Amino acid sequence: MKKLLNTLYVTLPDAYLALEGENVVVRCNEETRLRVPLHNLEGIVSFGYTGASPALMGACAEKQIALTFLTANGRFLAGLVGQERGNVVLRKTQYRHSDDEVLSARIAKNILIGKLHNSRWVLERAVRDHAARLDTEKVRRAAHMIVEAISLLREAESLDEMRGIEGEAATRYFSVFDEMILQNKDAFFFHTRNRRPPLDNVNALLSFTYTLLANDAASALSAVGLDPFVGFLHRDRPGRRSLALDLIEELRAPVADRFVLTLINMRQVEGAGFYQKENGAVIMRDETRRALLTAWQNRKQEQIVHPFLKEKIEWGVVPHAQAQLLARYLRGDLDEYPPFLWK
Repeated sequence: MKKLLNTLYVTLPDAYLALEGENVVVRCNEETRLRVPLHNLEGIVSFGYTGASPALMGACAEKQIALTFLTANGRFLAGLVGQERGNVVLRKTQYRHSDDEVLSARIAKNILIGKLHNSRWVLERAVRDHAARLDTEKVRRAAHMIVEAISLLREAESLDEMRGIEGEAATRYFSVFDEMILQNKDAFFFHTRNRRPPLDNVNALLSFTYTLLANDAASALSAVGLDPFVGFLHRDRPGRRSLALDLIEELRAPVADRFVLTLINMRQVEGAGFYQKENGAVIMRDETRRALLTAWQNRKQEQIVHPFLKEKIEWGVVPHAQAQLLARYLRGDLDEYPPFLWK
């Protein structure tokens, strides 16, 4: 459980939320685990729905405190907001920004700077931690090229120019991804990024993990009142959660890519856990998928210090922190959107 930016995140799966006086009370098996004054909060997000009292729901609605329920895996279930809460105003602002390429580019630039910064530091950490087991010069050269791309990105003005710079940097990053695979190279190798369908075991792991991350991002955006389908970097497409895809760009390398590398290098997955269909698509077997989901939930419980907020939070809360920072930027509370800059 963690208070973050005046939002209470309840991550205990068996928690029941109740009202006592002017306080929200978190109970597990009839035991009170936390009591927080409602006047300190602007939102409550509960992972894993056990229940909430009607009295608490009514108090939250009256005080315009957003009450959001997600599954334990982070999928959005339902939300309650007060009648006068500014979610409609927030979404109209989001739509105006999305329709204006200049305003979209301001947000997209920071998102992509965050993505390249984090990609660079995944490579730098690999060199630091495994220098004897990989081609350090090759990896450092790719990291240096990403640093140069960040400088170009800072000067870019149009979305197309930004996408071109990011695309080149992503190619450099993935050109050395195989260097960071240190175990079971016969079964786990990486030549190029492929999807729809993934054509090897590593790409199958990456695609599935990116989907999990996108689900978490979409839930986080819904929880703060943003529309996950209307983005700034990714443009509108029917059925595509464009803003969720925007949000995960800066989180792909430090969250998803490092997670997949850990699964492989710690031998938590094996080559026998995959099979190939006639069209070449590589599919995870059920036991591999279950092992991945268990490891994903465990990883989300690990804590870090958020680089902008300077607060200790769980990895699983990071998309919610970034969604809330984006909402605050759109409301005019921040001068610019602060991307997640991991190191």
